[in-house]
Amino acid sequence: MNIAVPNATLNYFPDFIEINRQRSIYERLLNELDWQQEHIMLYGRSTPIPRLQAWYGDPNSNYAYSGLTMAPQPWLAILTELKMAVEQHCHCRFNAMLANLYRDQSDSVAWHSDDEHELGDEPIIASLSFGDERNFQLKHKVSGEKLNIPLKTGSLLVMSGETQRYWQHCLPKTKRLKNARINLTFRQIKK
Repeated sequence: MNIAVPNATLNYFPDFIEINRQRSIYERLLNELDWQQEHIMLYGRSTPIPRLQAWYGDPNSNYAYSGLTMAPQPWLAILTELKMAVEQHCHCRFNAMLANLYRDQSDSVAWHSDDEHELGDEPIIASLSFGDERNFQLKHKVSGEKLNIPLKTGSLLVMSGETQRYWQHCLPKTKRLKNARINLTFRQIKK
């Protein structure tokens, strides 16, 4: 499903992963990925990121943001399987993946754009979600227009074109009790 907003190419596929596979994939990701509590530089101070992360990819697909540089761990079998399915759907090759584990309603990611130099001018970010549904929010950098997309388990959101240039996105904290959510964001790191 194409989501029509200015200066963005957003496609949402709510049932990308078959319902009978969602729970087992979630459990494998939760137990097999090497989750880390990373720290970033924020206003000159080292601050823990309010979620757990894991970075996987091809050799030399390093990724840096906010004073944090991540070297990739080798692809796991479950990640390779999911990457191949996403690549076939998107007609695009990905060489890296950032996994985020939002443990409960207090974990979040602040407003930002995935516009780091190593992602190129118009990056394609393919985002797979598993676990509790959370609201993914976007905000246009010029007009201030906002968009809310509830990302359900097994869904795929693909952001491409000018999206990262003109929009910021976040996954805010919520007051509603939430169980864990895992998000896999497949990317192409430019050498």
